Amino acid sequence: MASNQVQEPDPTIGRLVHDATRDISSLVQKEIQLAKSELKVSVRAGGTGIGLFAGAAFLIVLAIIMLSVSIAYFINWNGEGLDLHWAFLIVFGFYMLVAALLGYIGVRKVKQVRAPERAIGQGREIPRALKGQS
Repeated sequence: MASNQVQEPDPTIGRLVHDATRDISSLVQKEIQLAKSELKVSVRAGGTGIGLFAGAAFLIVLAIIMLSVSIAYFINWNGEGLDLHWAFLIVFGFYMLVAALLGYIGVRKVKQVRAPERAIGQGREIPRALKGQS
């Protein structure tokens, strides 16, 4: 039986390099498309999550306001306790103390932040290492 197919000669190195380059380029493009589609889904879910957290935070703020008013009226106790203006002033003072304490702790924590000295030192060694120096 005779075959009508023409036997191709062995591909040249140039042809192999061209095919490999084309295949790698196609693979990279497909990977980028996949990453974009995955990222789009992640960003959408992340945006929804952030929106839900913002809603929850808003409701918590409202609840804290209501709790503050309730505490002030509890201190007043239907007129048998402190006057209402003093009760609200006590609640205000308490929140100011808590805010001052949180601010103080926050400042102390920020002062503990240091530059990554080891990473900076290693980064300075890279040019010397590339020149063959140790």
